[in-house]
Amino acid sequence: MNGWIDALVAASGLDGPAILLLTIPLAVLQGLFGLFPFATIILIHISILGIAGGLLASWLAGTVAALVVYLLFRYFFYGKVQRRFQARLARYERYQASLDEYGGWMVILLRTIPVMPNNLISFMSAVAPVKFMPYLWSSVIGNLSHIWMFGLISSSLIFPGHDLRLLIFAYLAFLLVLTIAFAGVRARKAFRKRKMLRMSDEKPSTTFPL
Repeated sequence: MNGWIDALVAASGLDGPAILLLTIPLAVLQGLFGLFPFATIILIHISILGIAGGLLASWLAGTVAALVVYLLFRYFFYGKVQRRFQARLARYERYQASLDEYGGWMVILLRTIPVMPNNLISFMSAVAPVKFMPYLWSSVIGNLSHIWMFGLISSSLIFPGHDLRLLIFAYLAFLLVLTIAFAGVRARKAFRKRKMLRMSDEKPSTTFPL
């Protein structure tokens, strides 16, 4: 599968930032059908633009693709995609429940840890109560986390011997900030739930004895 992508890149003659004219449509294609791993696009960007430029280009392409696919699933292809993915969605039911509860935070987690294909993440977000703006910021952050991690892995293969310690420590700090923020969100949700339960228990009964 990667052979035809390499041939397409070579035939396009695109170089530098202009490679995005090819890789963004490829990212949308990958987000819709999952024909090849997104890591392929990351490798193309890093090999052409270097580590920093490649990561930024991959972040842009991945975010644009995630938004396009989300909108297509939500407003145009909902019924067809649901029938196609019905069997596969059953395997990820527990993630759908968490997506319903935590919304954008679950999108970040699913994009960081590749436990399911990108197209399923976009489709599940489209059918879940995840509105556009939360999906936008969670895709921006989630794609950054995903691309940063795979960029570090692929960079060590493309540029062996390159010092990646600064990028690694920065990524670990980034994950730590996300973990603290998510813990705060969970604590706030738990506090609100306890408060609502306490208020319902303290609510006087409206029934009268016979």
